[in-house]
Amino acid sequence: MVIEYINNLQLADYIGNHNSKEVVVLADSGYDDKRIENAIVKKKWNFIIALNKTRSVKSERQNVNTPKSKGWTHIAEFFKTHRRPGWQTIRIPTNSSKRKRMEFRIRQIIGYLRHVGRVQLICSEFKKRRNGRRKYLACNDLRVKPRQILIGYRLRWKIEIFHKEVKMFLGFEDAATKWFVSVIAHVHWVYCAYILLHSHPPGLPEHTTSLADKQRKIKGIIDSKEKARVIQLLTQINGSDRYKNELQTVLKAA
Repeated sequence: MVIEYINNLQLADYIGNHNSKEVVVLADSGYDDKRIENAIVKKKWNFIIALNKTRSVKSERQNVNTPKSKGWTHIAEFFKTHRRPGWQTIRIPTNSSKRKRMEFRIRQIIGYLRHVGRVQLICSEFKKRRNGRRKYLACNDLRVKPRQILIGYRLRWKIEIFHKEVKMFLGFEDAATKWFVSVIAHVHWVYCAYILLHSHPPGLPEHTTSLADKQRKIKGIIDSKEKARVIQLLTQINGSDRYKNELQTVLKAA
């Protein structure tokens, strides 16, 4: 399904004319698959993908000196045996007001990803938590620097935050429907609500970033508008009677 989606995706319909070399697909290790990666390459796009520890790679030297079917090593073992490239410290800015930068240390090797081709291979870990989990990344754009690859992959975290927020605040999973077309409609409405909440609705302070705070403030704006309407109605000539008639009409309808 992912390959079919990539093959059929016409980005020009969304963003207009563009250079395909400027398109970067970000994905975690759940999408580390040669067919997906080759589908991206076929579109002349670039990818930054986290690799599974058992994904097979080889160095440029091995590629020259061994047959095509031999010399492959799991990437975790590959970085253990290829220690000549030293660790580099990478500092990445964050959006948090408390922590201005995150520090990683990385090692980078140009090599080959099996069944895909020549790529940059990156081994990354937190500098101050070296016993933590290591990430192995692959990027088919040989022009970019390792720091750019790491920043690019960190942007992928926004996708995780998006799914968390639409589930927590916008009822993304709360769909009890009979037909699948209704599920599709529900998903589209949730996406629309998310886009509207992040497009700075009128009356919302610019500094409000939390989705929960935006929902509360918008609800307050709506409630205050209704109160203002009722107060205005009551101050008009025969306003009390008109408001009573309005309430009676609503009660009858209910």
